[in-house]
Amino acid sequence: MYTKRWYAVVAALLALTMLLAACAPTVTAPAAPAAPAAGEEAAEPAAAAIKIGLVTDVGRVNDRSFNQSAWEGVRQAGAALGLTEDVDFKYIETQDAKDYADNIQQFIDNGYNVVVTVGFALGEATIAAAQANPEVFFIGVDQFQGEPLSNLAGLVFNEDKSGFLAGALAAQLSKTGTIAAVLGTDLVPPVVAFKEGYELGAKYINPDINLISTYHPGEISQAFTDPEWGAATAKQALDQGADVIFGAGGSTGNGALQEVAAAPGAGTDVFCIGVDTDQWETLPAAHPCLVSSAMKLITPGVVELVTAYADGTMTSGNYFGGAGLAPFHDFEDKIPQEVKDKLAEINAGLSDGSLTTGYQP
Repeated sequence: MYTKRWYAVVAALLALTMLLAACAPTVTAPAAPAAPAAGEEAAEPAAAAIKIGLVTDVGRVNDRSFNQSAWEGVRQAGAALGLTEDVDFKYIETQDAKDYADNIQQFIDNGYNVVVTVGFALGEATIAAAQANPEVFFIGVDQFQGEPLSNLAGLVFNEDKSGFLAGALAAQLSKTGTIAAVLGTDLVPPVVAFKEGYELGAKYINPDINLISTYHPGEISQAFTDPEWGAATAKQALDQGADVIFGAGGSTGNGALQEVAAAPGAGTDVFCIGVDTDQWETLPAAHPCLVSSAMKLITPGVVELVTAYADGTMTSGNYFGGAGLAPFHDFEDKIPQEVKDKLAEINAGLSDGSLTTGYQP
Protein backbone atom coordinates (compact mmCIF):
# COMPACT_ATOMS: atom_id res chain seq x y z
CA MET A 1 0.00 0.00 0.00
CA TYR A 2 1.20 3.48 -0.67
CA THR A 3 1.43 6.30 1.83
CA LYS A 4 -1.60 8.62 1.69
CA ARG A 5 -1.33 11.96 3.39
CA TRP A 6 -2.17 15.66 3.36
CA TYR A 7 -5.84 15.18 4.42
CA ALA A 8 -6.04 18.68 5.82
CA VAL A 9 -5.24 20.39 2.53
CA VAL A 10 -7.69 18.24 0.64
CA ALA A 11 -10.41 18.91 3.23
CA ALA A 12 -9.91 22.63 2.86
CA LEU A 13 -10.15 22.49 -0.90
CA LEU A 14 -13.19 20.23 -0.62
CA ALA A 15 -14.94 22.84 1.48
CA LEU A 16 -14.26 25.43 -1.20
CA THR A 17 -15.19 23.36 -4.21
CA MET A 18 -16.98 20.22 -2.94
CA LEU A 19 -14.99 18.45 -5.59
CA LEU A 20 -11.58 17.30 -4.44
CA ALA A 21 -10.83 13.64 -4.61
CA ALA A 22 -10.42 11.98 -1.25
CA CYS A 23 -7.52 9.87 -0.18
CA ALA A 24 -5.34 12.85 -0.94
CA PRO A 25 -2.41 13.43 1.40
CA THR A 26 -2.31 16.65 3.43
CA VAL A 27 0.25 19.30 3.74
CA THR A 28 -0.35 20.69 7.14
CA ALA A 29 2.54 21.40 9.32
CA PRO A 30 5.04 18.78 8.60
CA ALA A 31 4.07 15.76 10.61
CA ALA A 32 6.22 12.70 10.31
CA PRO A 33 5.26 10.52 7.35
CA ALA A 34 3.71 7.16 8.00
CA ALA A 35 5.94 4.13 8.08
CA PRO A 36 7.15 3.01 4.66
CA ALA A 37 5.10 0.44 2.82
CA ALA A 38 6.30 -3.11 2.49
CA GLY A 39 9.46 -3.24 0.45
CA GLU A 40 10.30 0.40 1.09
CA GLU A 41 13.29 1.54 3.14
CA ALA A 42 13.73 4.52 5.41
CA ALA A 43 16.04 7.23 4.15
CA GLU A 44 19.00 8.51 6.12
CA PRO A 45 18.31 11.56 8.34
CA ALA A 46 18.72 14.94 6.66
CA ALA A 47 21.98 16.81 6.90
CA ALA A 48 22.13 19.94 9.05
CA ALA A 49 22.74 22.26 6.10
CA ILE A 50 20.16 21.90 3.36
CA LYS A 51 20.63 22.85 -0.27
CA ILE A 52 17.80 22.09 -2.68
CA GLY A 53 18.10 21.93 -6.44
CA LEU A 54 15.26 21.55 -8.92
CA VAL A 55 15.64 20.32 -12.49
CA THR A 56 12.71 21.15 -14.75
CA ASP A 57 11.40 19.05 -17.57
CA VAL A 58 11.97 20.59 -20.99
CA GLY A 59 10.63 24.12 -20.83
CA ARG A 60 10.69 27.08 -18.50
CA VAL A 61 10.25 27.15 -14.75
CA ASN A 62 7.51 29.76 -15.27
CA ASP A 63 5.49 27.53 -17.63
CA ARG A 64 2.30 28.43 -15.69
CA SER A 65 1.76 24.72 -15.20
CA PHE A 66 3.81 21.70 -14.15
CA ASN A 67 7.37 23.01 -13.72
CA GLN A 68 6.14 26.16 -12.03
CA SER A 69 4.04 24.23 -9.52
CA ALA A 70 7.02 22.13 -8.45
CA TRP A 71 9.31 25.14 -8.17
CA GLU A 72 6.73 26.95 -6.07
CA GLY A 73 6.79 23.96 -3.72
CA VAL A 74 10.57 24.27 -3.38
CA ARG A 75 10.26 28.01 -2.77
CA GLN A 76 7.62 27.56 -0.09
CA ALA A 77 9.58 24.82 1.64
CA GLY A 78 12.77 26.84 1.43
CA ALA A 79 11.12 29.90 2.95
CA ALA A 80 9.62 27.84 5.76
CA LEU A 81 13.06 26.41 6.52
CA GLY A 82 14.69 29.84 6.56
CA LEU A 83 16.68 29.21 3.38
CA THR A 84 17.69 31.85 0.85
CA GLU A 85 16.63 31.63 -2.79
CA ASP A 86 19.52 31.51 -5.29
CA VAL A 87 21.84 30.60 -2.42
CA ASP A 88 20.32 27.57 -0.69
CA PHE A 89 17.84 26.58 -3.38
CA LYS A 90 17.99 27.02 -7.15
CA TYR A 91 16.62 25.59 -10.35
CA ILE A 92 18.03 24.54 -13.71
CA GLU A 93 15.78 24.81 -16.75
CA THR A 94 16.19 21.86 -19.09
CA GLN A 95 16.33 22.93 -22.72
CA ASP A 96 16.89 19.49 -24.23
CA ALA A 97 16.06 16.03 -22.90
CA LYS A 98 19.66 14.89 -23.48
CA ASP A 99 20.68 17.28 -20.69
CA TYR A 100 18.65 15.63 -17.91
CA ALA A 101 21.58 13.72 -16.38
CA ASP A 102 24.04 16.60 -16.73
CA ASN A 103 21.63 19.04 -15.08
CA ILE A 104 21.12 16.71 -12.13
CA GLN A 105 24.88 16.21 -11.85
CA GLN A 106 25.47 19.95 -11.62
CA PHE A 107 23.61 20.05 -8.31
CA ILE A 108 25.38 16.95 -7.01
CA ASP A 109 28.80 18.39 -7.88
CA ASN A 110 27.91 21.59 -6.03
CA GLY A 111 26.99 19.86 -2.79
CA TYR A 112 23.20 19.90 -2.97
CA ASN A 113 21.65 17.25 -0.74
CA VAL A 114 18.08 17.39 -2.06
CA VAL A 115 17.37 17.26 -5.79
CA VAL A 116 13.83 17.56 -7.15
CA THR A 117 13.31 16.38 -10.73
CA VAL A 118 10.10 17.31 -12.48
CA GLY A 119 8.29 14.98 -14.81
CA PHE A 120 8.00 11.38 -15.91
CA ALA A 121 10.66 11.86 -18.58
CA LEU A 122 13.36 12.45 -15.95
CA GLY A 123 12.61 9.14 -14.25
CA GLU A 124 15.53 7.11 -15.63
CA ALA A 125 18.06 9.88 -15.07
CA THR A 126 16.79 10.35 -11.51
CA ILE A 127 17.07 6.66 -10.66
CA ALA A 128 20.60 6.50 -12.08
CA ALA A 129 21.66 9.55 -10.08
CA ALA A 130 20.10 8.16 -6.89
CA GLN A 131 21.90 4.86 -7.31
CA ALA A 132 25.23 6.59 -7.86
CA ASN A 133 24.79 9.15 -5.05
CA PRO A 134 23.27 7.50 -1.96
CA GLU A 135 24.15 10.54 0.17
CA VAL A 136 21.76 12.75 -1.85
CA PHE A 137 17.97 12.56 -1.49
CA PHE A 138 15.89 12.74 -4.65
CA ILE A 139 12.22 13.63 -5.17
CA GLY A 140 10.83 12.57 -8.53
CA VAL A 141 7.60 14.36 -9.41
CA ASP A 142 5.33 12.14 -11.52
CA GLN A 143 7.84 9.30 -11.22
CA PHE A 144 6.33 6.09 -9.90
CA GLN A 145 8.90 3.94 -8.09
CA GLY A 146 8.59 0.28 -8.96
CA GLU A 147 11.61 -0.81 -6.93
CA PRO A 148 12.09 1.76 -4.15
CA LEU A 149 15.54 3.14 -3.44
CA SER A 150 16.33 4.34 0.06
CA ASN A 151 17.13 7.87 -1.15
CA LEU A 152 14.36 8.40 -3.72
CA ALA A 153 10.70 9.32 -3.24
CA GLY A 154 8.20 9.41 -6.09
CA LEU A 155 5.46 12.03 -5.86
CA VAL A 156 2.58 10.61 -7.89
CA PHE A 157 -1.11 11.33 -8.36
CA ASN A 158 -4.43 9.78 -9.36
CA GLU A 159 -4.82 11.86 -12.51
CA ASP A 160 -7.70 9.70 -13.70
CA LYS A 161 -9.80 10.94 -10.76
CA SER A 162 -9.37 14.64 -11.43
CA GLY A 163 -9.72 13.91 -15.14
CA PHE A 164 -12.97 12.03 -14.45
CA LEU A 165 -14.38 15.02 -12.56
CA ALA A 166 -13.27 17.37 -15.34
CA GLY A 167 -14.99 15.18 -17.93
CA ALA A 168 -18.17 15.04 -15.86
CA LEU A 169 -18.12 18.84 -15.62
CA ALA A 170 -17.50 19.23 -19.35
CA ALA A 171 -20.31 16.86 -20.32
CA GLN A 172 -22.79 18.71 -18.12
CA LEU A 173 -21.80 22.11 -19.52
CA SER A 174 -21.82 21.04 -23.15
CA LYS A 175 -24.78 22.12 -25.25
CA THR A 176 -23.50 20.68 -28.53
CA GLY A 177 -22.77 17.21 -27.20
CA THR A 178 -19.15 17.48 -28.37
CA ILE A 179 -16.18 18.11 -26.10
CA ALA A 180 -12.44 17.95 -26.72
CA ALA A 181 -9.05 17.46 -25.11
CA VAL A 182 -5.76 18.91 -26.37
CA LEU A 183 -2.98 16.82 -24.87
CA GLY A 184 0.75 16.37 -24.51
CA THR A 185 2.19 13.04 -25.56
CA ASP A 186 0.83 9.56 -24.88
CA LEU A 187 4.42 8.60 -24.04
CA VAL A 188 3.78 10.06 -20.57
CA PRO A 189 1.45 7.88 -18.43
CA PRO A 190 0.00 10.75 -16.34
CA VAL A 191 -1.16 12.48 -19.55
CA VAL A 192 -2.84 9.27 -20.65
CA ALA A 193 -4.50 8.97 -17.22
CA PHE A 194 -5.85 12.53 -17.50
CA LYS A 195 -7.21 11.84 -20.98
CA GLU A 196 -8.79 8.49 -20.15
CA GLY A 197 -10.29 9.83 -16.94
CA TYR A 198 -11.72 12.83 -18.81
CA GLU A 199 -13.37 10.64 -21.42
CA LEU A 200 -14.72 8.15 -18.86
CA GLY A 201 -16.13 10.97 -16.71
CA ALA A 202 -17.85 12.54 -19.72
CA LYS A 203 -19.36 9.20 -20.74
CA TYR A 204 -20.53 8.62 -17.18
CA ILE A 205 -22.73 11.70 -17.62
CA ASN A 206 -23.60 11.21 -21.29
CA PRO A 207 -22.78 7.83 -22.85
CA ASP A 208 -23.43 9.28 -26.31
CA ILE A 209 -21.17 12.30 -26.02
CA ASN A 210 -18.83 12.99 -28.95
CA LEU A 211 -15.19 13.14 -27.85
CA ILE A 212 -12.32 14.74 -29.77
CA SER A 213 -9.05 13.93 -28.01
CA THR A 214 -5.77 14.78 -29.70
CA TYR A 215 -2.23 13.99 -28.55
CA HIS A 216 0.71 16.04 -29.76
CA PRO A 217 2.47 14.07 -32.51
CA GLY A 218 6.01 15.04 -31.50
CA GLU A 219 8.58 13.69 -29.08
CA ILE A 220 8.46 14.39 -25.35
CA SER A 221 10.87 17.28 -25.83
CA GLN A 222 8.34 19.01 -28.12
CA ALA A 223 4.97 17.81 -26.85
CA PHE A 224 4.72 20.18 -23.88
CA THR A 225 6.30 23.30 -25.37
CA ASP A 226 4.22 23.91 -28.48
CA PRO A 227 1.47 26.45 -27.74
CA GLU A 228 0.99 27.16 -31.44
CA TRP A 229 0.04 23.54 -32.10
CA GLY A 230 -2.18 23.60 -29.02
CA ALA A 231 -4.00 26.69 -30.27
CA ALA A 232 -4.43 25.30 -33.79
CA THR A 233 -5.74 21.99 -32.45
CA ALA A 234 -8.20 23.75 -30.16
CA LYS A 235 -9.46 25.88 -33.04
CA GLN A 236 -9.98 22.77 -35.13
CA ALA A 237 -11.99 21.22 -32.30
CA LEU A 238 -14.10 24.37 -31.95
CA ASP A 239 -14.75 24.29 -35.68
CA GLN A 240 -15.97 20.71 -35.27
CA GLY A 241 -18.53 21.78 -32.67
CA ALA A 242 -16.69 21.23 -29.40
CA ASP A 243 -17.88 23.69 -26.78
CA VAL A 244 -15.71 22.54 -23.84
CA ILE A 245 -11.96 21.95 -24.27
CA PHE A 246 -9.59 20.41 -21.75
CA GLY A 247 -5.96 21.51 -22.17
CA ALA A 248 -3.52 19.03 -20.63
CA GLY A 249 0.04 19.47 -21.83
CA GLY A 250 2.07 22.27 -20.26
CA SER A 251 2.56 25.21 -22.60
CA THR A 252 0.92 23.21 -25.39
CA GLY A 253 -2.26 22.90 -23.36
CA ASN A 254 -2.02 26.56 -22.40
CA GLY A 255 -2.10 27.45 -26.08
CA ALA A 256 -5.37 25.56 -26.37
CA LEU A 257 -6.89 27.34 -23.38
CA GLN A 258 -5.96 30.75 -24.71
CA GLU A 259 -7.43 29.92 -28.10
CA VAL A 260 -10.76 29.07 -26.48
CA ALA A 261 -10.57 32.21 -24.34
CA ALA A 262 -10.29 34.32 -27.51
CA ALA A 263 -13.14 32.53 -29.30
CA PRO A 264 -16.59 34.08 -29.76
CA GLY A 265 -18.88 33.11 -26.90
CA ALA A 266 -16.06 32.36 -24.47
CA GLY A 267 -17.55 31.92 -21.01
CA THR A 268 -21.12 31.70 -22.27
CA ASP A 269 -21.15 29.25 -25.16
CA VAL A 270 -17.65 27.75 -25.04
CA PHE A 271 -15.56 26.84 -22.01
CA CYS A 272 -12.13 25.49 -21.13
CA ILE A 273 -10.64 23.42 -18.30
CA GLY A 274 -7.01 23.67 -17.20
CA VAL A 275 -4.68 21.07 -15.72
CA ASP A 276 -2.12 20.25 -13.01
CA THR A 277 -2.57 23.40 -10.93
CA ASP A 278 -5.35 25.94 -10.46
CA GLN A 279 -4.67 27.72 -13.74
CA TRP A 280 -6.92 30.60 -12.78
CA GLU A 281 -3.97 31.69 -10.64
CA THR A 282 -1.29 31.05 -13.27
CA LEU A 283 -2.87 31.77 -16.66
CA PRO A 284 -4.98 34.96 -16.54
CA ALA A 285 -5.28 34.96 -20.33
CA ALA A 286 -7.59 31.94 -20.02
CA HIS A 287 -10.00 33.63 -17.58
CA PRO A 288 -12.74 34.29 -20.16
CA CYS A 289 -13.36 30.53 -20.59
CA LEU A 290 -11.68 28.83 -17.60
CA VAL A 291 -14.37 27.17 -15.48
CA SER A 292 -11.98 24.98 -13.46
CA SER A 293 -8.79 22.92 -13.62
CA ALA A 294 -8.12 19.21 -13.14
CA MET A 295 -5.56 19.57 -10.40
CA LYS A 296 -2.86 17.51 -8.87
CA LEU A 297 -1.46 19.21 -5.80
CA ILE A 298 2.16 19.35 -6.85
CA THR A 299 3.13 22.39 -4.79
CA PRO A 300 1.99 21.07 -1.39
CA GLY A 301 3.35 17.63 -2.25
CA VAL A 302 6.83 19.01 -2.83
CA VAL A 303 6.58 21.12 0.32
CA GLU A 304 5.68 18.07 2.37
CA LEU A 305 8.48 15.89 1.08
CA VAL A 306 11.19 18.55 1.37
CA THR A 307 10.04 19.39 4.89
CA ALA A 308 10.03 15.73 5.88
CA TYR A 309 13.62 15.47 4.66
CA ALA A 310 14.58 18.49 6.77
CA ASP A 311 12.92 16.90 9.80
CA GLY A 312 14.78 13.66 9.24
CA THR A 313 11.46 11.83 8.86
CA MET A 314 11.55 11.14 5.13
CA THR A 315 10.91 7.64 3.86
CA SER A 316 11.39 6.40 0.35
CA GLY A 317 8.82 4.87 -2.01
CA ASN A 318 5.70 6.42 -3.53
CA TYR A 319 3.61 9.25 -2.11
CA PHE A 320 0.18 10.00 -3.53
CA GLY A 321 -0.58 13.70 -3.70
CA GLY A 322 -4.05 15.19 -3.80
CA ALA A 323 -6.12 15.35 -6.99
CA GLY A 324 -9.43 17.05 -7.80
CA LEU A 325 -11.09 20.09 -9.34
CA ALA A 326 -10.07 23.68 -8.71
CA PRO A 327 -12.61 26.29 -7.59
CA PHE A 328 -14.92 27.80 -10.20
CA HIS A 329 -13.79 31.35 -9.36
CA ASP A 330 -15.74 33.87 -11.48
CA PHE A 331 -17.93 31.05 -12.79
CA GLU A 332 -19.11 30.07 -9.30
CA ASP A 333 -22.51 31.72 -9.77
CA LYS A 334 -22.78 30.58 -13.39
CA ILE A 335 -22.44 26.85 -12.76
CA PRO A 336 -25.94 25.43 -12.16
CA GLN A 337 -26.50 23.98 -8.72
CA GLU A 338 -27.50 20.62 -10.19
CA VAL A 339 -24.09 20.42 -11.87
CA LYS A 340 -22.34 21.13 -8.58
CA ASP A 341 -24.52 18.55 -6.81
CA LYS A 342 -23.71 15.91 -9.39
CA LEU A 343 -19.99 16.60 -9.12
CA ALA A 344 -20.21 16.38 -5.34
CA GLU A 345 -22.01 13.03 -5.67
CA ILE A 346 -19.33 11.73 -8.03
CA ASN A 347 -16.57 12.94 -5.77
CA ALA A 348 -18.15 11.22 -2.79
CA GLY A 349 -18.34 7.97 -4.73
CA LEU A 350 -14.72 8.20 -5.81
CA SER A 351 -13.80 8.96 -2.21
CA ASP A 352 -15.56 6.06 -0.54
CA GLY A 353 -14.88 3.56 -3.32
CA SER A 354 -18.50 3.09 -4.36
CA LEU A 355 -17.55 4.59 -7.73
CA THR A 356 -14.39 3.99 -9.73
CA THR A 357 -13.20 5.78 -12.83
CA GLY A 358 -12.83 2.52 -14.73
CA TYR A 359 -9.35 3.50 -15.88
CA GLN A 360 -6.97 0.58 -16.37
CA PRO A 361 -3.32 1.71 -16.75
